[in-house]
Amino acid sequence: MSGDSYHFGDSVTMNGGRDNIGIDKRQTVSGDASPASAEMLSAVQELLRLVEELRAQVPAASAQTIDDSLPAISADGTVPAQDRHRALMAVAGIAATVGAVGQPVIDAVNKVLGLLGG
Repeated sequence: MSGDSYHFGDSVTMNGGRDNIGIDKRQTVSGDASPASAEMLSAVQELLRLVEELRAQVPAASAQTIDDSLPAISADGTVPAQDRHRALMAVAGIAATVGAVGQPVIDAVNKVLGLLGG
């Protein structure tokens, strides 16, 4: 057994220095990482504007929850879907507690969720 060797992963041997391509693993980027649509960017920007207005009208604890949620509310695909959904629901919940003042935020959250497919 002392002569056995094991290798895991890629191994490349290149002889000569011309027309070398390297490793082509045929990897593709998932659909989640695609650039956000103009409609999604617009909806998120409007939501963030409305949330900023709402933040000034809620108690400090609710404002802190909004602050904690903001990084996950974005139009790019880098935020895990579950984190984004959780942040949107937290903001919508706070908006619901302040009545009519929060209705525009709830509508904006619903629009973003609709664009996300959920």
